[in-house]
Amino acid sequence: MPDPQNCNSLDEVRSEIDRLDNLLVAIISQRQDYVHAAAGFKRNQEEVHARERQRSMLAARRQWAESEGVDPDLIESLFRKLVDHFIRVELSSLSERNSAELRDTSPQTST
Repeated sequence: MPDPQNCNSLDEVRSEIDRLDNLLVAIISQRQDYVHAAAGFKRNQEEVHARERQRSMLAARRQWAESEGVDPDLIESLFRKLVDHFIRVELSSLSERNSAELRDTSPQTST
């Protein structure tokens, strides 16, 4: 991977951007796997939303951005988008899990 300043053409720069974007997608996929694992431990909507965790996580991401010279507002926006998406996924999973548990524990009627 060449330094951005050492790229010899726009195509080379774009190729490196594409390579990095591919890595970002792979990392988001891994993050998604951990989110799904975390969802299994959450019992209710409050635990899914985990507002204090969101606040501290976003503050940490902003600090990481600042230390890397990246606009913290951009990073916060990206992570808010990720978190909002995964909260919707977790809430759906929780709802399905709760419905399945209700079906499993409800008395069965026989005919």
